[in-house]
Amino acid sequence: MGAYRARDLRLLPNLVSLVRLPLAVVFPFTLERPAVSLGVIALAGASDVLDGHLARVRGEVTATGAVVDPVTDKLFVITVVLSLVIAGRIPVWGLPLLAARDLGELPLVAFWALSRRHRRARTEHPIANLPGKLATALQFGCVAAALFAPKLLAVLLVATGLVGAIAAASYWRRELEKVDRSRADRAS
Repeated sequence: MGAYRARDLRLLPNLVSLVRLPLAVVFPFTLERPAVSLGVIALAGASDVLDGHLARVRGEVTATGAVVDPVTDKLFVITVVLSLVIAGRIPVWGLPLLAARDLGELPLVAFWALSRRHRRARTEHPIANLPGKLATALQFGCVAAALFAPKLLAVLLVATGLVGAIAAASYWRRELEKVDRSRADRAS
């Protein structure tokens, strides 16, 4: 389960994850029609929920899927955010606030990708938590505000940055606790 395998890309959960790539290509062309933009985002969000559910139900949780899912998420989100910044709907100063959780989590993602033992543990025990889910919801709220309610955007950006920083700190805390437990187990 801890190995990356190209053949795992053909598994249904990973195919569902990969749907986000063409959605990312289409998104910039929908900006003049906010309802269509929101529909593309909803499809991407549904694919994100569905891929994880399918992987668990079908017993197809793989190391490859544990990488494909967040990579397609990030590519979709980057496309959406950059499209909105280029279109002037999200201010450049909002970028670090939108990305606070992701920027804080980036070193951990690299660690998980490079460490076979930690990659296996992450695949077997996903690490989503309440602050992370809330940060994601706020990110989507920012995008919706950029499309439909620009007056709410600044407040949502600040809230997203704060919750994103809390989420990143909680991921780090949990990883450091795992490392401490692992050291204690080896010492005893």
